[in-house]
Amino acid sequence: MSLHLGDTAPNFQAVTTEGNLDFYEYLGDSWGVLFSHPSDFTPICTTELGKTAALKSEFAKRGVKVIALSVDSLESHQKWAKDIEEVGGVAINYPIIADEDRKVSTLYDFLHPNAAATTTVRSVVIIGPDKKIKLTLTYPPSTGRNFNEILRVIDSLQLTANYSVTTPANWQDGEDVVISPAINDEDAKVKFPKGFKTVKPYLRFTPQPNK
Repeated sequence: MSLHLGDTAPNFQAVTTEGNLDFYEYLGDSWGVLFSHPSDFTPICTTELGKTAALKSEFAKRGVKVIALSVDSLESHQKWAKDIEEVGGVAINYPIIADEDRKVSTLYDFLHPNAAATTTVRSVVIIGPDKKIKLTLTYPPSTGRNFNEILRVIDSLQLTANYSVTTPANWQDGEDVVISPAINDEDAKVKFPKGFKTVKPYLRFTPQPNK
C-alpha cells in the first residue's frame, strides 16, 4: 500500500513498550509523528530514539504525539531502551511499536525490498488532527534523520493550516512568510495588517501572522 499526502492515515492496533494501543485513540485530537527504524540495537537508530526523547517538550508544546516502530519484539525493545537511555542521557518517553509481523510496516509502506529485504527503512509520517497525512519522508538505513527539521516542518504545517500563507526555503519559526497567490492585494491588506512586501506579483512577504 502506497500512502500519499492527503490520504487518511490507516488506523491500527499494536503491542508497544507502553502496552497495547489503538493508534487513533493514542493520537486523540493531537498531531502525530510515526517514524520507523530498520531494527533494534543498531547505531543510528539508537541516536535517533534518544534525540526524540530529548525533544519531548518541543513536541509537546506543539501538541504532537510521537510513536516509533521497529520490526523487532517487545522484549527486544525493552532491552534496547536501556542502551538508548545510556547513550542519549534520557529515558524513552513515548511508545515503540513491536511490529514482528510487519503488519503496521506494510500498512504504511515502510518496507522497501530494494533497500532492505526484511527491515524497515527510516520513514517519517506526520499526521494532522484530522487523521490526514501531511508529510512523508524516507531516508536510507544509513542516514540518520534531522529531528530539528521535523520540528521545523511541523511549525510550517501548523501555521499554514491556520493562515493563508506558505513558508519559503529555509524558513524558521518567527521569520517572514509568503502570502498565498490566491489572495489579491486588496484582500491581503485586510488579512495581513502588518503589511507586506511585493517582490514579484506572485511573491509577497509578510511578517508571520501569529507572532
